[in-house]
Amino acid sequence: MRVAILAGGHGTRLAEETQVRPKPMVEIGGRPILWHIMMHYSRHNLNEFAVALGYKGEYIKRYFADYAALNGDLTVRMGGPGGASVRAHERPHPEWTVDLVETGADTMTGGRVKRLAPWLGGETFMLTWGDGVSDVDLDELLAFHRSHGKLATVTAVRPPARYGHMVFDGARVTKFAEKPQAAEGWINGAFFVLEPQVLDYIAGDQIMFEHEPLERLASDGELMAYHHRGFWACMDTLRDKTKLEEMWASGNRPWATWEREQCASSSPAIAAISA
Repeated sequence: MRVAILAGGHGTRLAEETQVRPKPMVEIGGRPILWHIMMHYSRHNLNEFAVALGYKGEYIKRYFADYAALNGDLTVRMGGPGGASVRAHERPHPEWTVDLVETGADTMTGGRVKRLAPWLGGETFMLTWGDGVSDVDLDELLAFHRSHGKLATVTAVRPPARYGHMVFDGARVTKFAEKPQAAEGWINGAFFVLEPQVLDYIAGDQIMFEHEPLERLASDGELMAYHHRGFWACMDTLRDKTKLEEMWASGNRPWATWEREQCASSSPAIAAISA
């Protein structure tokens, strides 16, 4: 099954980082958040990706073109018998196939999905954004999608609260929780499973996938929600990035499922890759 990842936006709310690189390449723990997202899919044996490029797409191309050389040991001969040479030493790498697809500098999210159509194989595919991490069980998500027979499944999540939450008895505080997860309300957490017919709901480049296509799918009774009650976070601002960095440094990395599970049901090389 193919996984489509949208990685072409300008990331203006994270301008401190995105002036020099696209948001999916902003690093958490020394790795681009795009890598973290792809590693989670790999944990579920999903290794074929179509990445929609736009703003500073050449940065992402260079990263993957140089991935093997820059994530392992090299021996560089500067001269002598046989001349200069560079030899990469064997190191485990993800078993990924990555199609890097130019989808336009100013194309909206729906238009980017539509432009990926030739790379999706005309079959059921997964879709997510290049700035959100989660520990959502992708096997359960896919099973849920196949059980209902509709065209689209969206992962619904409860967003983390931005501020401390208090409960009162008159003026007395009876409960205080520092930035708990929101207890009410569900939002679009991405991590979609989609049938190819969904592409017919997208008119062109300037369509936001989150607007007309999802609204029409819902009105047609073709959109179902998988409720995920575990971890989810979107790196939308510098504050979000800092929080994820702090979590990574502390070892509290709920989205790093490939570490926690020690890759029991995926490629045995993954554990070594994340080292």
